[in-house]
Amino acid sequence: MTAQTLESRYRVTGMDCASCGRKIDRAIRRLPGVEDVSVAVQTGVLKIRHGGDLADEAVLQQLRNLGYSGEAAAPTSGAVAAAAGPPPAAARAGGAPWWWTGKARLTALCGLALLSAYGLGTLFPSLERYAFLAALAVGLIPIASRAFSAARHGTPFSIEMLMTIAAVGAVFIGAAEEAAAVVLLFLVGEMLEGVAAGRARKSIQGLATLVPKTAFVEVDGVTTEVAAETVAVGAIILVRPGDRVPADGEIIEGAGDLDEAPVTGESVPKRKVEGDPVFAGTINGGSVLRVRVTASASDNTIARVVRLVEEAQESKSPTERFIDRFSKIYTPGVLVFAALVAVTPPLLFGGTWSEWVYKGLAVLLIGCPCALVISTPAAIAAGLSAGARRGLLMKGGAVLETLGKITAIAFDKTGTLTAGKPVVTDVVAGTRDASALLTLAAALETGSSHPLALAILARAEADKITAPPASATQAIPGEGVEGEVGGERIFLGSPQAAARRAPITPAQDAAIAALNAEGKTVSVLVVGDGVAGFLAMRDEARPDAVQGLADLKARGIRTIMLTGDNRRTAEAVAAGLGIEPRAELLPQDKLVIVKALQAEGLVVAKVGDGINDAPALAQADVGIAMGGGTDVALETADAAVLRGRVRDIPDMIALSRGVMGNIRQNITIALGLKAVFLVTTVIGVTGLWPAILADTGATVLVTANAMRLLRWTPRRQA
Repeated sequence: MTAQTLESRYRVTGMDCASCGRKIDRAIRRLPGVEDVSVAVQTGVLKIRHGGDLADEAVLQQLRNLGYSGEAAAPTSGAVAAAAGPPPAAARAGGAPWWWTGKARLTALCGLALLSAYGLGTLFPSLERYAFLAALAVGLIPIASRAFSAARHGTPFSIEMLMTIAAVGAVFIGAAEEAAAVVLLFLVGEMLEGVAAGRARKSIQGLATLVPKTAFVEVDGVTTEVAAETVAVGAIILVRPGDRVPADGEIIEGAGDLDEAPVTGESVPKRKVEGDPVFAGTINGGSVLRVRVTASASDNTIARVVRLVEEAQESKSPTERFIDRFSKIYTPGVLVFAALVAVTPPLLFGGTWSEWVYKGLAVLLIGCPCALVISTPAAIAAGLSAGARRGLLMKGGAVLETLGKITAIAFDKTGTLTAGKPVVTDVVAGTRDASALLTLAAALETGSSHPLALAILARAEADKITAPPASATQAIPGEGVEGEVGGERIFLGSPQAAARRAPITPAQDAAIAALNAEGKTVSVLVVGDGVAGFLAMRDEARPDAVQGLADLKARGIRTIMLTGDNRRTAEAVAAGLGIEPRAELLPQDKLVIVKALQAEGLVVAKVGDGINDAPALAQADVGIAMGGGTDVALETADAAVLRGRVRDIPDMIALSRGVMGNIRQNITIALGLKAVFLVTTVIGVTGLWPAILADTGATVLVTANAMRLLRWTPRRQA
């Protein structure tokens, strides 16, 4: 970028699909002074590189010409623009609810007009045609207006033009009722598309809410509460127990267990002491921390995650809707052929004008894309419905198509391949038996919300152990917890801390080391001056994970595990699952790995359940959120497995392939019938009424074929 080059950003309303993005791109490029255009459909952001003479009003007017609205953000110089990420798409809160948007109101009005036309036609048959023409006009006029506006600005054969031609062609041969119904279905599809896009944009706001709005800043021994976004690098902030960290920084005083799951996906809170880094959005579970801020609000961990999500969505190339792509050749071809049929024989061979114009209109009807417009979404809708009943959610036809092409899948570990919470895996007796060991450990941990404590309490409950009351309990930072139970002094904590209170035998040391090698966390129970035994805990793999991964491998799909957990734990879990592990990753690391897989020519799916997965979910060809994941993961992802079963992933891919096979059958049926009747019409065997049957018959056949997908059930790999 030269010094004279500016980059301006605009937030666009009503841009809900890849077709919208292409129309905007082509129209904006026609403005004088524009050097490059980038349209991010998912985030509703338009970026323009241009010379200094491009007025915001010119851009906004061009958007209005296409039927969209927008507002300008402040343009930035080239140097700044290169460094700054895209503005948060969810920065603007509020907005009209989906059912009060322009698209929803137009859809409702068109639906009411069509119902009124049916009623009026029944009561007054002589007015039926006029009633349906009026109902058609309600929906078609806005569509046609957008179609002709897009044509003037570089997109002559848009999907709106396709619909306009289909409706007008139907009217020419007296099928006003069919034309009105097709227009209504198109408007319903557009409205639902807008709802999905709006929800996805609002979900990104969930990332920013992880960072608290205020921070406690210490200046000369005085603590003041200020807006978190105003905290400067180098400032000293206080983070109280239970609070979220308001900024990236380094601990200069204090120690505590920090829940870093939002950032790293780490399943167990990590112990932090002086000199350790802390991330914005993580939760302080220990004592008061004094932290020196190391990054501004615009560059903290969560802000970077937001930026990565938006950049990844912007760099994606969403699959073009089939009809729009096909219409680039099909629609103009049909128009030209129909015109040639109507005028060539009378002009060159002395044919009768009335006869050949009649045949031209029949050809136009045969070529009318109504069957394709209705039946292809019918197949997609049936597939989506079949999947939804089995907890498999996919956000539209493009996702369905891409899922069937997946050749590599990157899984998150915590909450995806594993249950997302530690469980007690081993109870090793020492001076007390296993039952007594669990009883004393549960007594100390009663009332604690620490994940390891909850694991111990859950195991005690499962073994029907009732914990006696404990007294004088206290948490010892960095070591564990101690108290009195039944008059005995008891300590439960790390092996290192336990060794300072009681001797640990070489055999016990070896057993603890073996458990650690398996990625398990070991807590030692000391009673008096002896080791009563120890407990091992780990976030275990989901019961169906092994079979699910085996099914994927049987389909020739490469699998890889990406996790923020430590390498030892990751390798232990991966060994049991037979999957390739990558450990100790931050969100940007996962994003880089997904990009690297794509660079190898693989079609990549990313499966995760946390906010830390959001950038990689957005970058992947298909992002899949597991059940129980955060709202942000679900909204950022293209698909979701609500039941949280790994085996549902191969099922989703199988459903995708089944749906796409069904769509190919539908296209063959629809175009095959049209081809047959096209020939018979030109040679004079059939006329308008058979042409109508060709169009409506194709619609019935392909819709019935699509409905077979409702009976889809998964078939397991052998």
